[in-house]
Amino acid sequence: MNVADIKIMKLPHAVEQLPSYESEGAAGMDLCAAIGEDIILASRAWVKVPSGICIALPTNYEAQIRPRSGLAAKKGITILNAPGTIDSDYRGEVQVILINHGTEAFTIKRGARIAQMIIMPITRAKWQECEALAETPRGAGGFGSTGGFGSTGGFGKTSRLDRGC
Repeated sequence: MNVADIKIMKLPHAVEQLPSYESEGAAGMDLCAAIGEDIILASRAWVKVPSGICIALPTNYEAQIRPRSGLAAKKGITILNAPGTIDSDYRGEVQVILINHGTEAFTIKRGARIAQMIIMPITRAKWQECEALAETPRGAGGFGSTGGFGSTGGFGKTSRLDRGC
């Protein structure tokens, strides 16, 4: 198992507990809502929820902010820009953009576990521009073209516009 040393700063409104892994095999650390009063998140609405922490990631790492499966499955609460990305040079407060896809309002309380944060190494791309790409059986097919969803509605057929490189 890889371990990255990460500096973390609690802001005055932070909850007591730092982000933590809730089980031995957990990939993500739970982030908690660091709010002064409850937030009522109406159906189809979204809100930025502060976590009360700032982090300094090592170069070549990112933090991904992902939804909690229980909130999504039971209440329809997820992250609007999932996964959110915290870059290694960002030093502001980690915030989570929650959206309510459910049919009823949802109450966010101080200390509620609202998201999970995954620390990941990154690879930077070095582009190699070309005139053509190697052929594959799939080609430019996308949007369900590999099957399982019925008709592709024209997707998966190469046109002049999607031949690309």
